[in-house]
Amino acid sequence: MTTPHLTILTGASRGMGQAMARQLLSPNHVLLCLSRQISDELQAEAERLGAPLTQWSQDLADTGGARDRLSNWLTGLNPKEIASATLINNAGVLPAIVPLPDCPPEQLTNALRVGLEAPMHLTAAFLGATRAWVQAGWKGPRRVLNISSGLGRNAMASQAPYCAAKAGLDHFTRCCALEELHQPHGARLVSLAPGVIDTDMQIHLRGSEAQAFPDRQRFVDLREKGLLSSPEDAATRVLAWLDRSDFGQNPVADVRDA
Repeated sequence: MTTPHLTILTGASRGMGQAMARQLLSPNHVLLCLSRQISDELQAEAERLGAPLTQWSQDLADTGGARDRLSNWLTGLNPKEIASATLINNAGVLPAIVPLPDCPPEQLTNALRVGLEAPMHLTAAFLGATRAWVQAGWKGPRRVLNISSGLGRNAMASQAPYCAAKAGLDHFTRCCALEELHQPHGARLVSLAPGVIDTDMQIHLRGSEAQAFPDRQRFVDLREKGLLSSPEDAATRVLAWLDRSDFGQNPVADVRDA
């Protein structure tokens, strides 16, 4: 029997995250999804394929709870039964599209917790637990893929919390990549911008008030000119990045890079 691969995916209930989850379903793939909602459709598809799937209803704003839950779960696994381990931090939150002083404080806090704090905690749990596997003799590849955004690299008015979370995602990935270089059989990490995707986020941006969001027309144009990728196509490109031989060589990347 082939030893299965393990993937942990956040934000799997809709958009590109849901598309990635569906593409990862396989009898030779153990998939753990962390989302606010459990997907009955995903569960039915997993059962049809005979694919091992676990879904947690997890509020990622509860960063400590999510970290402890993942750490305990990983500690309970037998690494001898796993060929590789991958964490994909995909979840993010788009707060109100308004200048920073007008952003409701609870939305600002939630955007930073879900978009930056949770990935840091989950990455810490993942690296810590799998490091213990390595110390016990396990030699499987360990990878962390953080889903970033061009907005973490290019400033945009009226989205300071989201842009800041994505910029922080990029930089903490750089830091952890440097740390793992000094670890025996260290993990490889990449913060990857997936391109512009036709998701609920794009609908939200296009539907905002032009007075509060100076870049609104830019997102309207992307839709009208057919420049948005489907969630399925974007998921395919993102997952293909994990299979690149140079994964981790550049810890901050874009799917459109050669």
